[in-house]
Formats: sequence, C-alpha cells, structure tokens
Amino acid sequence: MSVTASGAGEFALAHRQPDVFDEAFLEHKDDWDIIVGLEVHVELSTASKLFCGCANAFGSQPNTNVCPTCLGLPGSLPVMNEKAVTDAMRLGRALNCTVQPSVMARKNYFYPDMPKDFQTSQYDQPTNANGWLDLTSTEPDGSGGRKPIRISILRAHIEEDTGKSTHVGGDGRISSAQYSLIDYNRAGVPLLEIVTQPDFRTAEEAKDYVAELRGIVLALGVSDAKMEEGSMRVDANVSVRPAGSDELRTRCEIKNINSLSSLGRAIVYEAKRHIDLYGSGERPIQETRHWDEEAGRTRPGRSKENEEDYRYFAEPDLTPLIPSDAELASIDAEMPRTPARLRALLQEANDGTYVAEFELIIERGVADFALDSIAAGADATRVVVHLNNNLADGTGQLTPETFAALIHMEVSGDLSSTQTKDVLAEMQANGGDAAAIAAAKGFEAMDTSELDGMLDELIANHADEWDRFCGDDEGDSKKMAGFFTGQIMKATRGQADGKVVAQLMQSRRG
Repeated sequence: MSVTASGAGEFALAHRQPDVFDEAFLEHKDDWDIIVGLEVHVELSTASKLFCGCANAFGSQPNTNVCPTCLGLPGSLPVMNEKAVTDAMRLGRALNCTVQPSVMARKNYFYPDMPKDFQTSQYDQPTNANGWLDLTSTEPDGSGGRKPIRISILRAHIEEDTGKSTHVGGDGRISSAQYSLIDYNRAGVPLLEIVTQPDFRTAEEAKDYVAELRGIVLALGVSDAKMEEGSMRVDANVSVRPAGSDELRTRCEIKNINSLSSLGRAIVYEAKRHIDLYGSGERPIQETRHWDEEAGRTRPGRSKENEEDYRYFAEPDLTPLIPSDAELASIDAEMPRTPARLRALLQEANDGTYVAEFELIIERGVADFALDSIAAGADATRVVVHLNNNLADGTGQLTPETFAALIHMEVSGDLSSTQTKDVLAEMQANGGDAAAIAAAKGFEAMDTSELDGMLDELIANHADEWDRFCGDDEGDSKKMAGFFTGQIMKATRGQADGKVVAQLMQSRRG
C-alpha cells in the first residue's frame, strides 16, 4: 500500500530528535516524576458518516454535509457504518488489542457542537480492549541494543465526532467572544479513540508513541491522520508526583493538541505548572486546559467531568457489535506490515545496521518497495539513498525489478552516479529497461586508461593544487579532491564514475 503523508518531516525521526523543551524539566527530574496518559482521536476515512449517509469530507462549506440523523432531529434513527467498524477492528488488531463484542452507548454531552445533547460512543464494552504498543527507549539494554518501552492501551473505542465551534472576537476563546459559529459537518464523523494507561514518563515518550501510532494508521489506510486538519488529535492527561512515589495525583487534560512539537511543549509546561503549585502550597484542580501555541502555555478550559457526569447508558437504537471468527481471520490475513516490522526488516537487509533514513522510507509508504527491490538483488545502501534523495515524489513507473537492475549497473560501474540519476528520472516517469535507456542516452562506462590520461594532464597543469591534495592538511586535501573530481566530471560531462576517479587519485598519492 502506497501512502503519501502530509508533514512527513515532523513525524519521521520524531523520536530521534529530542525536544529542547524537555530541558526545562531537568531541574526537577530528581525530585518529581511526570505521569502522562494519552487519548488519541483518529477520524476514520470512510465515505460517509458513522450513522448516516452524509459525506465524510474535510473542507466543505459549513453545514452542507448534514441531515436529520447527524443533527439529532426527532424521529431520525442511526444506521451503523460497516466499514467504520471493520477499520476500527483492523486498527485494534494492529495495536495488539482483544477485539470483542461491544455495545454503543449514549454519553451525556450538553454542548452546542453536538445538537442532540448526547454523543454516541462506547463505554464499558468497547470494540478493542487491553492492547499495547512497544517503543524503543534511549536507555541501553546492556547488550548493545535499547530497552523497549511497552505502552498499555486501555481501550480503542468507536464514537462519533462532534461539530466545530468558532468563537468570533476577543482572543478566540468563548469567554471573550462576541458570538460563536457552529459547523455541524464534522458531527457524526466516525472516530476511534485510543486511550492509554498513564505509562509515559517523559514528553519524548509521548511524542514517540503518537509518531509510531500515526505510522500504523497510515500503513493500515484507515485515516489520513492529518493533525493539521484535525483527523488525528491528541488529548494529554498530565500530573506529577514525588520521585519514587506510586500515587496518582490530580491530573489535567490538555485538549486537541495538533502537532508533535506542541504535544512535547504542552506536557512539559503543564508538569512544571503543577510542580510550581505544589511548591507554593497549592494543588491543581481537575480540569480541561487548552494549549496556546503562541504564548507557549496552557489555559483553563472547563472543569473536568467525572464518568458519572456523563451518565452513560446503552444506545437503544443500535444492536451490539459482535465480530465473527471469520471476520477476524480475514482481518488478520490482510494485515499489512507495521512500521516496527518494516524497520526491523530494513535493518536486517542493511546488514543489521539501523540508519535514520529508514523512518522517511516508512513514512512515505515505500518500505515494501524497498524490501522488494533488495530481494530482487539491489544493493540495500543504494536503495535507501535513491528512495530518500531522488524518489521523494514516489516510485512512479518503477518496479522493484527494474530498480534493482539500474542499481546493479551503478554498483558495477557501468553507470556513474550522475548517469544513474538521469536514467532513474526517466524510469520513474515512463518506466522501461535501465540498460536500454542508458544506451539510448549514450551512457557508457569510461575506460580507465582514458581517465588516467585526463588525470595526468590535470596534475601537470595544476601542480600546486596536486601538492595540496597530497599534503597533510586534511581539510585542504579534501577540498582539492573535490576540485580534481569536478574538473574530470566537467570534461566528461558527468560520465566519469566518481568512485573510480577517487581510486585513481589515491593510487597516485602514494
């Protein structure tokens, strides 16, 4: 499955690039522990909403994708979207959850962005329960690897999304707004809410988890997971406690965080706020808060309801969801490789060496193509280089077999790196055979004796530069190596093999 992801740079390598805002917590790390649990809301990419036939589409004119059912008008009845249930079970299986019989429930929700005054969700009988997702920590395991971190997933339950409120005037918050506008297009869009145990102890772990989860979602194709459009949103429950304690203190829920960097910043800010309150003899109150990106702080929202305030009860208009053994077997049989599995296979194909470029290959949805190309005989290192540097827009008309044949020509010296790049661009756009395209372009490997003669002439005409290349100044020598290589490439119009030129220069250096 090929996936083109938005904002690949932020998510790939997210867990390889520490957030500077974690440094702000260092002064407290010996005295306090951060306790974080996450709730990730993933909008499922179905054609229609969860309980009606209205379009599930981002960016439509406000209040155009609505009907009596998603507006909660009297007499309307919901009909469950089968694809939404199947996609929810697929994601549950990928998260190692138990997929079980479930019941939809009504959750009291007395806010204007849900016109029927309740949200149809799941409570004590969710579709997916008791799963886990493994991350890789930065701590060594004593055998040359890294210690795994297992994040426990309490449940991944199906629910409908709410509408969207826009508060006009003031600072954009309801408290200072002149009036509010409500768009119900999103009301009733199918969501899967993935709720973890409070297992995170750093902001970096939380960011790693969301990045890995997003990769799984994209691999399954159940959502586009575009945080900037709200199809993947994160709520972070944050509290602190004295280091070494096992108590769970008052938590605050930071709502609707829409980027990894904001998630890290919000967690650290909120943890420090709690520590400052305890230090002054006060205590935080349980409430929802909102992240203000511009100000770099959280702001109060509303007092946090308890579960009893939601007054859950079984939805009388929907039957229980009971997955059959055949359905689950079909889901398991069609399950794609997860990012963790792809990462392991790429590392194995690369002689056991992990390189950061694997993350972009996985993020862009071309990891399977990379593995198939390597299986067809392509050099693993060159596969990774080309996919990241020269095929960022996709593989186009390439097949693993034609790609492997081209790389073989490059590695064997039949084509220079410049020629390979030229042939690759042609194959990406129009397909075809590497050898035939190279012949049509007049690309032939240059005879070594011809390069020898060119190098002799260059040395004679640039004696001072050659002395600098042969000298002890490493930086100057490297600079002159580039000079001579560039001169030969210019003279041969890029047909010379740079590796051969470097070998000839080193052999003469002595």
